[in-house]
Amino acid sequence: MPLVKNGHIATDVFFHAADGTELPGDGAVLVSAARFLEDPEALLKRGKVGVIWPNNRDLDDLVPYLERLALVALVFPSFRDGRAYTQARLLRERHGFEGELRATGQVLRDQFVFMLRAGFDAFDVRKQADADAFGEAARRYTVFYQPTGDGHLSALHRRNQLRHSESAKP
Repeated sequence: MPLVKNGHIATDVFFHAADGTELPGDGAVLVSAARFLEDPEALLKRGKVGVIWPNNRDLDDLVPYLERLALVALVFPSFRDGRAYTQARLLRERHGFEGELRATGQVLRDQFVFMLRAGFDAFDVRKQADADAFGEAARRYTVFYQPTGDGHLSALHRRNQLRHSESAKP
């Protein structure tokens, strides 16, 4: 699967370690939530660690380790299931997660903008064509009505800033 990261097709530096397989001696690893929670301290001591977190699992189990995780991959099992959007916003806005937040599973090109707005910065896409179209999808919309924690001002906030700057002119 192609990985889109920071708006570009990228090489995934994380080794995807299936449950029950031996971990490599060094390097970044991506493990399941179940494997991570078996012994999180041992995994975190080895270096860059990422965890694949299912959308039906409570984030409270992950929160104590967020500062030491390099990556959280949130799962979209179906394009109709949006629980990972909520998890992403909670991780970014409530818990201050600053690492890579990756969308995986049913990641569709018409949802890229919504995923960016929710706080995702990396995407496992199924088709190369979707990866190639990412840049266009991300540039298509520049003004948003809903406020989020992605750093973009809402249309209302932009309008208010413009009014204040105009009223401050002599």
